[in-house]
Amino acid sequence: MVTNTLIETAPALLERWMREYYFTTDIDIGSSGVESFSMAELRKLLGITPAELDRIVFNDSHTIGNPELREALARRFGIGDPGRVMATQGSSEAIFLTMTALLRPGDEVVVMDPSYQQLFAMAESLGCRLKHWLLRDELAFAPDIEELEELISSQTRMIVVNFPHNPTGVTISREEQACLIEMAARVGAYLIWDGAFAELTYDELPLPDPSLYYERAISFGTLSKAYGLPGLRVGWCFASPDILSRFAHLRDYTILHLSPLVELIAQRAIENAEMLLDIRLQQARANRRILADWVQEQEEAVSWVSPRGGVCAFLRLNEVTDVEALCRHLADVYKTLLVPGICFSRPRHVRLGFGCSTPRLEAGISNLSVLLKARSRAAH
Repeated sequence: MVTNTLIETAPALLERWMREYYFTTDIDIGSSGVESFSMAELRKLLGITPAELDRIVFNDSHTIGNPELREALARRFGIGDPGRVMATQGSSEAIFLTMTALLRPGDEVVVMDPSYQQLFAMAESLGCRLKHWLLRDELAFAPDIEELEELISSQTRMIVVNFPHNPTGVTISREEQACLIEMAARVGAYLIWDGAFAELTYDELPLPDPSLYYERAISFGTLSKAYGLPGLRVGWCFASPDILSRFAHLRDYTILHLSPLVELIAQRAIENAEMLLDIRLQQARANRRILADWVQEQEEAVSWVSPRGGVCAFLRLNEVTDVEALCRHLADVYKTLLVPGICFSRPRHVRLGFGCSTPRLEAGISNLSVLLKARSRAAH
């Protein structure tokens, strides 16, 4: 039986920032996903016909997701058994269900730092003891597997990781992933694997899903980042059937199920994943080169680690003392969205998203250049 209750959840800084500026700016270089598709584009690319949409009846759907969608996800990621797949209201719901169902006050939880806030704040609100696996700026945010091993103890109930990483874009090798799985298995900890950017890699193949190798691994995915469908609000969770049954128990008290309309579109997107991914990955590769050239031009003002995955970069603004004020000015005056590093506990950094259209990226970094030059002149 699930007995957890939320004590007090800290404000979601990133979501609060996006709520304030996402809809009031014209140029988005802060978001962490690729450019969104329109319904017209999707219908053309995926072959969804008006007749197919007309056949949808708005009945209740299955608690853990439409069987056809879960089968498509199982095939796509090699899960094999669709009974190990749950379709969720974005990966945010999967995170909420995982933390709420599996954690108790006082549990030891190892989390990455910096990190997407939902991956640690829910555990914190439940009264868990957090141990932080630091990604250090001075080490180019490279994940130190040996340091992680030192953090894990016989008391560790859960290890929460995200690769490729939001916001830095760093990742680990397949050998390091195997070590990570072995570390979790050694102490019987749950391994929580946020794979939101799993299919957005540049110089290496995507890492395999750890739930294929470890029974207590729970992995998340989403259509919001690599597929350009954030507004569809569809994600997924891979876990053992007994864990998913605990999640279903919680869902009975929250959203109950997804809409049959979004499940159909999501199913077709997964069935045609390579087509959608190829379109946006080509764009992301081109944009990453443009961003790399821009950073080189700004070498005194900006430093970075070129992301190996995802479509966001974590830039340090070397000459700016109040990064949040700069981001607010950029949004208010230049109508350009950029995310300050305070949303990731790194006040000298910004998260810059390059998954948008190339003209928008160029316009956004041009506006940022103007503002950085103005701040530099004022400082001198």
